[in-house]
Amino acid sequence: MDYTVKHDADRHRFETTVDGYTGYVEYVAGRGTLDIIHTIVPMKIEGRGVAAALVKAAYEYARENGLKVIPSCSYAAMWVRRHPEYDEMTM
Repeated sequence: MDYTVKHDADRHRFETTVDGYTGYVEYVAGRGTLDIIHTIVPMKIEGRGVAAALVKAAYEYARENGLKVIPSCSYAAMWVRRHPEYDEMTM
């Protein structure tokens, strides 16, 4: 499923709203890195691919900006193992 994911740079997160519930990925920006620290998806919208869309958006942002990704969040680490096309970007 495709979701519209918005980058909220002021809050250091990527977010989307589904059925009135907001899921998001929080990150910490470093020198040349984007450290994904939390993936939060409300229970009411779990199991719909929201977390995957959010993590993918973070990785795409990192790719577009020449950043390496640190998947500190356990979900982000699992996601990148399933998407080897992003291996070269992962620290």
